[in-house]
Amino acid sequence: MKPYALIIVDMIKDNVDIGRNSKFDIQAAKIIPNINMLADSFRKASSPVIFACDSFLPGDFIFKGKMKPHALRGTRGDLPIDELNPLSTDHVLKKRRMSAFYKTDLDQSLRLWGIETIVVCGIVTNVCVLLTAFDGIQNDFRAIIVSDGSTSYDDSVHEKTLSIYDKIILDPLFRIMSTVEIIRELDTSSVEEKS
Repeated sequence: MKPYALIIVDMIKDNVDIGRNSKFDIQAAKIIPNINMLADSFRKASSPVIFACDSFLPGDFIFKGKMKPHALRGTRGDLPIDELNPLSTDHVLKKRRMSAFYKTDLDQSLRLWGIETIVVCGIVTNVCVLLTAFDGIQNDFRAIIVSDGSTSYDDSVHEKTLSIYDKIILDPLFRIMSTVEIIRELDTSSVEEKS
């Protein structure tokens, strides 16, 4: 058996507001149904669902560049968006940098739960999603990026990122898969575990 955990990256209120109807919010809205399908499948398989959320402090170093202050702790802007239907059994991980592993206890939690493979989705493909997946590899976890459960500010950036990293030398430790492929693999893994 290969126990899995789903990591949903930065799908938070300050990052995604479907009502704003901006180009990026429209991009993010497209992946919500796939993330919800994945989360439901992971919950049914008793596999962890983790919301890795930007959660900064006022004056945080990250705001000394072009990034504007957002997702400040205590403002509710650092909480998962309602459209993803977070449950009380899900885990919310506050992060202050791009990777969900950087200076958090994610690796320890995954080991405690016996996780071998992380499935990463959310925003944005070419930064936080990719860095979380690669840090998973750095921490000796297999990593999968969800091709239709992640997005960027531009479709071409998303597609180029996936094409650059698809079939790299780390395969099968690092893979890019669709929602349907992941659910099929998760179901197969659950059946094998019961046998």
